[in-house]
Amino acid sequence: MNDLTTALNPITESFGTEDFGGEIFRPGDPGFDAARMVWNAMIDRRPALIARCKDVDDVIAAVSLAVTQDLPIAIRGGGHNVAGHAVCDEGVMIDLSLMRGVTVDAEARVAVVEGGALWRDVDKASQAHGLATPGGLISETGVAGLTLSGGIGWLRARHGLSVDNLIAADVVTADGVLVRASDDENPDLLWALKGGGGNFGVVVRFEFALHPIGPEVMFAAPIYALDDGPGPIRAWREFLARHGDRVGSLCEFSTAGGEDFPEKYRGKRVYTLACVYNGDAAEGETLLQPLRDLGTMVTDFSGRMDYCDVQQLFDTLMPSGDFRCYWKARYLTGLSDEMIDLAMQYAMTAPSDNTLSSLWNFGGATAQVPVEATAFGDRSMGWMYSLDGVWSDPGDDAANIAWARDGWKASERFGHHGRVYLNFPGHGEDGAALTRTSFGSNYQRLVDIKTKYDPENRFRFNQNIAPGT
Repeated sequence: MNDLTTALNPITESFGTEDFGGEIFRPGDPGFDAARMVWNAMIDRRPALIARCKDVDDVIAAVSLAVTQDLPIAIRGGGHNVAGHAVCDEGVMIDLSLMRGVTVDAEARVAVVEGGALWRDVDKASQAHGLATPGGLISETGVAGLTLSGGIGWLRARHGLSVDNLIAADVVTADGVLVRASDDENPDLLWALKGGGGNFGVVVRFEFALHPIGPEVMFAAPIYALDDGPGPIRAWREFLARHGDRVGSLCEFSTAGGEDFPEKYRGKRVYTLACVYNGDAAEGETLLQPLRDLGTMVTDFSGRMDYCDVQQLFDTLMPSGDFRCYWKARYLTGLSDEMIDLAMQYAMTAPSDNTLSSLWNFGGATAQVPVEATAFGDRSMGWMYSLDGVWSDPGDDAANIAWARDGWKASERFGHHGRVYLNFPGHGEDGAALTRTSFGSNYQRLVDIKTKYDPENRFRFNQNIAPGT
């Protein structure tokens, strides 16, 4: 037990019994180690206090304690961020995992979502009414973390990013005050939340626009062998040039494993042309058929299925706490043959069979949002390249991190003005310069809003935007 924890104990013991209705964990308490664990097994940090909140009053109390004791604040929504921003050393970790409520107004097509909800919570509640809002590709991802840095999911072709569907939010700011962010109240804060990350406070409630989708959608997933060359990827690229306004897609490189693959391909490197048609399932089945006719397939996981099932397809690849992870990504101006070749080269040399890498398409509704409309900024990138290092043995850390960083740097010549997706930040070691570049012309406005709502940078465990002096 360190000096900070010892000094805080009399204060936090009173806090836990008098001012707080949730759960409190201090170093040495039963449950403390479990409470500080997040999805990425590499993250090993020890907060001075974990406040697991049950409601907004608890969040206000926890923020007020941190401010009174001059401590930084980490915010845990789903705990899924690869850099482990949900937990900090020697600060207050505000854990929202008890706040997962979702209510749907089907007539207004609006979902009200608590700050600790996971995307599976939103999908289940909204699909009960035949509605959905763009979320991520893994249902165990927290709504808050994914949304606040953009939110790239299957529905981006027709309905844009998660931030494009955020219509209001309730936020506990650094002075312990609950404020409303909407077009009518604190519109500057709403703008900043649309891509500016967790820099501005604890978002305790989101409101999202919903759209008719499902319950059945068409998911295409033809799988080709990496050894068979880039032909299907190039054909997929041309297909999306014609249909990218209706199809959310990625080419995912992986290693074939398990009984779902023919025995002769197990252990071989493959790629999947994964697509979700953003509309009628029968129409999508016809439209996506050409992607299943591009040569000899390893196997084919295509078919019509429930939207909620599609949202959970990748969950088993990334179980919480099982793997050590390091992810990097960058936006690409285009997808040239040379960039495809580079992605194939790095897929072939990945040190771990659990590792994934992907080429993601953009366009459609995502591209139609003006630069200044959201903090997320410029939408003129055509593609994204991500390298998702996933492995088990701590002794393999250096090799896997080096592979991801080398591939990320090698792709720089194909990049889009140096911009990156800030939900895949490695472990955040590239710092302020990369954050500034990624926000481009919106950066100074974000600094001004940060200075207004968090002048002491209390919320700094994120891709941080430092307040002005």
